[in-house]
Amino acid sequence: MILTQRNVYILPTAPGLMLALTLLLLLVTSINYQLNLGYLLTFLLAGSAIVGMQVCHATLRGITMNLIAPDAQFAGSSAPIGIYLQSQRRSIRYGIGLSVLDSGHWLWINLPAQGSSTVHIAFKPTRRGLHPVPTLTAETRFPLGTFRVWTIWRPAAKVLVYPRPEAFAPPLPAGLARADGAASAHLSSSGEYDGVRAYRRGDPLKLIVWKKFAKAEQLVSRDAQQVQHTELWLDREQSGTNDPEQQLSRLCAWVLRAEQQGLDYGLRLGAVQIAPSSGEVHKKRCLEALALC
Repeated sequence: MILTQRNVYILPTAPGLMLALTLLLLLVTSINYQLNLGYLLTFLLAGSAIVGMQVCHATLRGITMNLIAPDAQFAGSSAPIGIYLQSQRRSIRYGIGLSVLDSGHWLWINLPAQGSSTVHIAFKPTRRGLHPVPTLTAETRFPLGTFRVWTIWRPAAKVLVYPRPEAFAPPLPAGLARADGAASAHLSSSGEYDGVRAYRRGDPLKLIVWKKFAKAEQLVSRDAQQVQHTELWLDREQSGTNDPEQQLSRLCAWVLRAEQQGLDYGLRLGAVQIAPSSGEVHKKRCLEALALC
């Protein structure tokens, strides 16, 4: 988006209106009493205000604003919005503020001459789902503060919001033996697999049992050979609650916990079924399904 005459607006501020009233009083007084110095002061201040109006409008006009694609966030946490600003003018643009419209929280920057700057502002989504990026605004009152120049920007972008993970979710449900008849691993009440072995050089950090290391200062790893014979399925029926949103919140916490423990896990949400796997791509796929179901 390029700021031009069509999308940049200007109005006097409260100090600007007070200045206009003061100039009117000075002019009337100078006319009544034939004060040449009064005329000089009145027109000097009026000229400064007019020049300040032109400088103020030019400070915002001509800026290029581009939105940086926002990352997915969890409900209840702040979602940062990246904005890339670029200026072709040979002088610095001072005192530019950016904000989510009507939020009251401003970020002020100086845009360098023939340069660019990246700023981040945030909004707080309260519910899961796919949300449009909120309306943004930019303004300046440089140099005198007598005029406010602003623009309103409605980016054509959306941000994905995952369910809020349950803070104290119960342990993971028990894993099921695979259909090929392989031996299943046992899942303890703490939500972790009991099968462990001595640490081997090259074991992934996510398989190390850090709790045991903290207690006995002994490195042990979960038995990946045992874990791989088990299918861990996460679905609404196992959540133990009838509240649909709480079910999704609990499933979200389970997905994060299973990924942290290095387990293969699948997700069932009615007609949506994601086969057991692990890794960052699989985790994001499960969280997206929870956000959009």
